[in-house]
Amino acid sequence: MGADYLATGHYARLRRGADGKVQLLKGVDEAKDQSYVLSVLGQAELNDVLFPIGDYPKPEVRRMAAARGLPIASKHDSMDLCFIFDDDYRRFLRNWAAEAMRPGPIVDRRGHVYGEHSGLPGYTIGQRKGLGIAGAAEPLFVVELDYHNNTLVIGGAAELGKDRLIAARVAWTLDVAPAPGAHVQCKVRYKAQAVDCTIFPLADGRVEVRFAEPLRDITPGQGAVFYDGDLCLGGGIIARDGVALRDNHLGIDLTMARG
Repeated sequence: MGADYLATGHYARLRRGADGKVQLLKGVDEAKDQSYVLSVLGQAELNDVLFPIGDYPKPEVRRMAAARGLPIASKHDSMDLCFIFDDDYRRFLRNWAAEAMRPGPIVDRRGHVYGEHSGLPGYTIGQRKGLGIAGAAEPLFVVELDYHNNTLVIGGAAELGKDRLIAARVAWTLDVAPAPGAHVQCKVRYKAQAVDCTIFPLADGRVEVRFAEPLRDITPGQGAVFYDGDLCLGGGIIARDGVALRDNHLGIDLTMARG
């Protein structure tokens, strides 16, 4: 269209480094920071984009919008998929991808059946609430989503937690991977805290991530995004058995869309 730049409303910041490369930084309002979902961008995109609200907290952005008479100033926050009007992604999938929401058994590692789930995309690793299980001797959590058998696997807290993962299809915002053994931070989902880790780039765009402490909510198909403080280094998709997941029912990658 002949424009010099594309400006978007994402909560993120840009900074040009001494080497001339554009760095992607977290937004000032860390509660609204969207660098996690922007981690797929490289230098070709970052050179032509602007994030004008990334330097402001959300309440200040609302005040500026109201002062300019913009109706968007009073729009409610979207807490999930922004294109779903009621923030109910389970309802969206039931309506538009019913084959992805097939009921199936809820079992433990020993094969004991506890009930029936309402569709695996409605659950996540580490989830405790909403399982519809009562009277268990100990708190039970989702420990695996077995898509091959359409089975939700549950277990006790001791069955959660891993100290490493493989991320696939990793993209780097600076177009260059950090050196093997680099000490950085990693977020394994949009609202997670970034935690210390060591990364080892592998072949075929994969990265081995080793954590200082085990994490209980590592979920294949979610995004693993790497940071050096406020600097977003890039990210990829948490793999199962070293192979990147792709939604077999929808035929599209939904991993980075949520949030």
